[in-house]
Amino acid sequence: MSEMVPADDTRRIALVDLLDRVLGGGVVITGEITLSLADVDMVRISLRTLIASVSALVPDPVGQETADD
Repeated sequence: MSEMVPADDTRRIALVDLLDRVLGGGVVITGEITLSLADVDMVRISLRTLIASVSALVPDPVGQETADD
């Protein structure tokens, strides 16, 4: 699998490398927004999105070679 990096590590990563890591394995981003008035919830929005490359989500067809081989 990939190497786990401690949260306090301050080394720099290029944007291209970061995108390659994210798209290679995928990432889920979740969020929640609540609008309230006088402690009464008026609107609640829950969001969840998956960001990944198609090749990471869809397996290769049987018997087809990849470009990396």
